[in-house]
Amino acid sequence: MRRPDQQTTTRPTPDAAPGPTPDTPPAEATRPGPGALPSGPGAQHLADATGPGAQHLPGGTGAARRPDPAGSRADGHRPTGSHPAGARPTGARSAGDLTTEAALAPYLRGQAAEFLRSLRLHHEHSAPADSGGQDAAAATRALRRSARRISGCLHTFRAALDPLWADQLRAELAWLSGILAREHAYADRLTRLVEALHQLSGPALPAARSVRAAGDGATSDAQGRAALGVGAARAGALLERRLTLARTRSHSAALQALGSSRFHAVADAVALLASDVPLAPGPAGRTAEALLEPAEHAEQRLLTAVAALPPADTEPYNEAQDAAWHQTRLLLRLHRYAHEVVLGATDPALTGAGHALDLHRDAVEAAGAAAAAARTPRIAPATAYALGVLHADQRHEVEAARAVFRETWPYTVALSAS
Repeated sequence: MRRPDQQTTTRPTPDAAPGPTPDTPPAEATRPGPGALPSGPGAQHLADATGPGAQHLPGGTGAARRPDPAGSRADGHRPTGSHPAGARPTGARSAGDLTTEAALAPYLRGQAAEFLRSLRLHHEHSAPADSGGQDAAAATRALRRSARRISGCLHTFRAALDPLWADQLRAELAWLSGILAREHAYADRLTRLVEALHQLSGPALPAARSVRAAGDGATSDAQGRAALGVGAARAGALLERRLTLARTRSHSAALQALGSSRFHAVADAVALLASDVPLAPGPAGRTAEALLEPAEHAEQRLLTAVAALPPADTEPYNEAQDAAWHQTRLLLRLHRYAHEVVLGATDPALTGAGHALDLHRDAVEAAGAAAAAARTPRIAPATAYALGVLHADQRHEVEAARAVFRETWPYTVALSAS
């Protein structure tokens, strides 16, 4: 952990040049853009988004690649601090501009406008004529991205906003983001597992994890390749049936949610946010400290969580440790959003660490899906064996993602305790 007198990454320096917010310039953040929908409680923001034309919520495919810890030193660690070599993010905000009216309100208005633009694009590209679905997938990702940022800021800067309004809108945005994420997650999980099965059932198995006796090593590997080759096809078919069914159910749930009165209430609330941000009453919630203290608290929670992570030499099959890593991922996301509000730009030093935690989450969920499929009653032994090998492979991917996080984490002092 850092010393108490060490400057926080979320407190701007007096000589920082003022600049726009990361997603929407201040001049445009006060109103919805060309793609935004009309505001007001009575506006029909998605009047026909769930009609016959809205037949697809994209899921996206493709397994994520492991980040390359570029920019680190030869010993695998970066210098302490959020910006390598003392660099400051482009468009950093000056301390004099750090008030709720000058920083938080424009940021929330800009994210609300982006939410409404993405909502309109999703409706336009969900028609049957859009056979590829790539534009609809991009609109769904942008919609979830804006919802996460609004929800994260409502959580971190709750004291600077109307608390009742912030709690209600944050809960509704979390519900919407979760509904839209499930179909995409199931599709990515299926792609990841099927590709891993193809790699594992190739000409040769990966090198053994432990040292074996030279006499029976070749025989054991040959038997393993034969058993895995027989069960891999059946295991892939079983996974495809299970995950495709889950994805179909998630798709139906998302369509139902987009046609519900609950969703239209969320759209109305976000449309109002694009023009008016309910700030906390009184002058106390409008000062610079009303933003700096919550942002620094979010950063300290992240550093504490990272310092408490299990050490590097722990067993990768200990699934009880996954929760601590998932919590760290959520805290890192909240810190990133607070950094965007206070400093007016993203923190590039945390990009690799965030990507590694995303890979960790994907590998954990993929391993869980393989284990759940292996518990299917009356499956063939070869199928169960292939699923067991797949589960072990994904758990080693979990450990690899943790190693990448340790390499890319910029605060070397915080990781020394683990």
